[in-house]
This record gives sequence, structure tokens and C-alpha cells, in this order.
Amino acid sequence: MGLEEKVRIIMDHRESKSRIAELLKEKGAVVEIAQLPLGDFILSDRVCVERKRREDFEQSIIDGRLFDQAGRLSRFSEKPILVVEGERFEERVSRAALLAAIASLMLDYGLNVFFTRDVEKTAEFLFAIAKREQLGEKKPMRLIGEKHAYTPSQQKRAIVETLPGVGPKLARALLAKFKTVENVMTADVERLMEVEKIGKGRAEVIRKILTEEYDEKEDNVEI
Repeated sequence: MGLEEKVRIIMDHRESKSRIAELLKEKGAVVEIAQLPLGDFILSDRVCVERKRREDFEQSIIDGRLFDQAGRLSRFSEKPILVVEGERFEERVSRAALLAAIASLMLDYGLNVFFTRDVEKTAEFLFAIAKREQLGEKKPMRLIGEKHAYTPSQQKRAIVETLPGVGPKLARALLAKFKTVENVMTADVERLMEVEKIGKGRAEVIRKILTEEYDEKEDNVEI
């Protein structure tokens, strides 16, 4: 296989300590390490993959990180994929909550969710997708960026989706209620609670992120 026919995978630097790079290279992939703005692997111009161990997947449901990450991933990748790795869940959340989270990821955020048994199976899956995209579909590689030019209304929704706990559907509901991004950002807790599915807790979290001062030291902490 010539260099031009090699499968190329861009991997986030935080994954460099795992065995995945070694396993992908054994399969013939060229692995490049980069500091990705989001996701863990870029497999083609349109495919970005986030990898989570099952215990981290459960914890991200509990602390709310999962849907914030899903919103960002779906905005910046045409074909976002979440790989959940590990043989069993730790049962910190109920089966019903797990199924609801997976359904939301697929239906509300457009993520493809794939489960693997271990790191070897994850590498096998990543290589198969990258090979099909690059050698079968002949799609170019690049670091992740905007997937298309947004309309003004889509730009407004994308801004509102950056709020904690707000996905595409809730962003639409907020804009339908308040009409402008400015009105959403200045609404108090009571007004926010007038929107379906926004309780007091979520409204207070939104107001906190909008009103508390920026912490430069905190911003230097790698997420």
C-alpha cells in the first residue's frame, strides 16, 4: 500500500498515552497527534469521534457534561460518533436513564453511538470507518471546523446551545419564547422557568454561567 493509499487518523494528544495509537499503526494507519478543539479522533473531513470509557459515560450523564459535549460535537461534525468502551456499566444510573440518554444523543443531537468491548475493538472500529471514508469514499482529511455556512437563525441557535444543559430542541424553545439571543441571555430565573423542561435548577445554572465573573486561572485548566 503506497503512502497515498494509507489510512490517516488524527488523534487528540490526550489519547497518546493509550494503546490505540499503537494498535492503529499495527493495522497500517498513519497516526498524527494534534491538539483537537473537540473530539478524540478525526477520521475524515466529515467524521469526528469522541471516545468514552463506560464509567466516564455514566459520570457524564450524572454531571451533565454529556449533552454539552454532544451539542458541540454535532455542530462541528457532519457525522459525529460516540464510542463507549468497556464490557459493563457500573450501574450508577438506572437502565432507563441510560436508554433515555442514548436515545437523546441519537435523536436530539444526531450522534451515532457505538459500543465496544475493549481498546482493541475500538481501534478495529476506528480503522474500519477511516478506511471506508478515505479509501472508499475518497474524502479529504482536515482538522475539525464548521461543517457548513449557518443561516442567521442557525447561528442564533448555535449560540444559545452553548449554555449549560441546552441542546438543539431546548435552544429552539428558548428562542421561540424570547425571540432574540439577547433576550435569552438576560432572562431571569423566573422567566427561564416559563420554558418547558427548564426547572429552577437548570435556570439557576444558566444564570450563574452568564453572570459570574470570568476566572483566568480556571481557564488555564485543561478539560
